[in-house]
Amino acid sequence: MLGRWLGNRTNRARRAGGLAAVPMPAGAGVLSCRVLDPVRQPVPHAEFAVMDASGRKVVGGGLDPFGSFIATVPAGEYRIAVSAEGYAPYRADATVTESMVVSLGDVTLHVSRPPALPGPGDWEIEPTHSSIGFTARHIGLAKVHGRFNTFAGVMRMAERMEQSAMHVIIDASSIDTNVKMRDDHLRSGDFLDVDRFPTLEFYSDRFVYKGGNRWAVTGALTLHGVTRTVTLDTEYLGVGNGMEGEVRAACRATTELRRDDFTVSWQTMLARGIAVVGPSIRVALDVQVVPKS
Repeated sequence: MLGRWLGNRTNRARRAGGLAAVPMPAGAGVLSCRVLDPVRQPVPHAEFAVMDASGRKVVGGGLDPFGSFIATVPAGEYRIAVSAEGYAPYRADATVTESMVVSLGDVTLHVSRPPALPGPGDWEIEPTHSSIGFTARHIGLAKVHGRFNTFAGVMRMAERMEQSAMHVIIDASSIDTNVKMRDDHLRSGDFLDVDRFPTLEFYSDRFVYKGGNRWAVTGALTLHGVTRTVTLDTEYLGVGNGMEGEVRAACRATTELRRDDFTVSWQTMLARGIAVVGPSIRVALDVQVVPKS
């Protein structure tokens, strides 16, 4: 049935000219598709992937502003997957023949059901299964990857998630980039100045639902004695059970910080000839929380 449907669309595309009239490489054909939401608006942030019969990805990427993709591939059998944040994934099979255009036509992505939220009450970060990491560009060189090894946090889940709050404390001296000399420098007065500012703290009472499993968590981050407003782009992963049967919830979050916003002046150190990490730092959190005992 699907093959007949695709074949009909292929024939219509061929009769219509257009793409079918565009020269193709020898042995190749074209796959195309337009991705719409339930009210028939394009989903430009969706992504597609075309896999061959062995499951190997042949081509993939984002859609254009109209929600469409067009890909030239060798003739053969393919599996197409289309996904977008907040929507159930779409999959279909297609057979591409040489010098032909195969169109999946208009594909509708349906809104996915968001995962169940944690129950109300106090939850605490479980450090064994959580991490707070960062990535920074080293001046003129490769990226520097690091993490904070010691931290703690509590979340107060409200009946309505939007009214929840969280407080996280990070031990500044636990910074770890796997290079002792660099870590000692990062703890010094040039950077975190851990003797004067032993902790980093984040407090938020603003949880904004962004659709699907996405939340924006906005709060005050205190770093190096300076407090700034920061928003975490958060992906909520749902509630599950650990190995011991305990209930836990998980999420991932990212944000980007500029060090000069927290009076850590990289320009001053460059003027002194010190090669340091760049001005912006990408922070990534992978967090699991359990009910507070």
